[in-house]
Amino acid sequence: MRDKSENLLFERALRLEHLSPSEGLELFNDASTPDLIWVADALRQIHKPGKVVTWMIDRNVNITNICISGCTFCNFHRKINQEGTYTTTMDEYHQKIDQMIQLGGSQLLLQGGMHPRYGLKFYTDLFSKLKQKYPGVKLHALGPPEVVHIARKERLPYREVLIKLMESGLDSLPGAGAEILCDRVRKQISPGKASAQEWLDVMKEAHQLNMLTSATMMFGHIETPMERMEHLVRLRELQEKKPAGSPGFKAFIPWPFMSEGTLLGKSAEFKSILPIDYIRMIALSRIMLPNIENIQASWLTVGRETGQVALHAGANDLGSIMIEENVVSAAGASFSMDAQQMQKCITDAGFTPQLRNQAYEFSY
Repeated sequence: MRDKSENLLFERALRLEHLSPSEGLELFNDASTPDLIWVADALRQIHKPGKVVTWMIDRNVNITNICISGCTFCNFHRKINQEGTYTTTMDEYHQKIDQMIQLGGSQLLLQGGMHPRYGLKFYTDLFSKLKQKYPGVKLHALGPPEVVHIARKERLPYREVLIKLMESGLDSLPGAGAEILCDRVRKQISPGKASAQEWLDVMKEAHQLNMLTSATMMFGHIETPMERMEHLVRLRELQEKKPAGSPGFKAFIPWPFMSEGTLLGKSAEFKSILPIDYIRMIALSRIMLPNIENIQASWLTVGRETGQVALHAGANDLGSIMIEENVVSAAGASFSMDAQQMQKCITDAGFTPQLRNQAYEFSY
């Protein structure tokens, strides 16, 4: 049975009021899962009424696996002189993009490491060449940590780096590298990466430039439940400041830490994120983020069945079929779906699948 405090918090959430981190923590600790699911689903219907669940086709190509960030949760990165390093060649891009287009995709998710020798010109040249050959392909590329890295290397402000990247073909900025927006956590799990405030500052500039962005959270490692709530509130506060008409954060995507073989996974004992834990975080994300309209379920890390339940707990999107994905797969994510399986997954959950692009515009 709900207590009076929970009822008041749920009533406020349903009025799209902003709950504080401590109020979010109260719900995290005390609210029943059925109550969280019910409220989150009601909020989903306010933002996205009906039974449509969106999905997309894109390809994640890693620019390079050379990275100096030292993230202890990543099995993918290599040091510059380490065996197995690579930088994707233009011929490889062409082959991968041609295959993506044949499969119906029109967006390239380009991510990689913070390469010590690659500056702004490397990325502007790459984006320009790709756009010249594939003008219709959208480049959803890099992320705040890479922008911070480039800005430091070039001694340029974030805004100027973003403008140059946009002029060369960057269409939207992923929410990569957010992990947990708390420097206590970041210093331990990603010591060479942008600070929490630097991540937010890059996104603030992107929003000022009317760039489409997304936001993420990787949870279930050394962070506390309160730090999760603070992460959500920091995203919500930044979204509140975006200029009128700017898309800001178009979606929020939380996923659980994948620990297999990682230094972080070996350094401490972690309780695995159970399906019920994930569903509760999806629901709390919907409750705590009334100004971000799309909540995406990460079927890649939690599997189809849990992803389907998430659609009843506040999520309205299942993301991409991910023609190619290398980073979380290297840490134990083993789920996969093609376009037909994705649509069946959505239909079997009781919803209507709708193909979309990164801007959440429908494709027919």
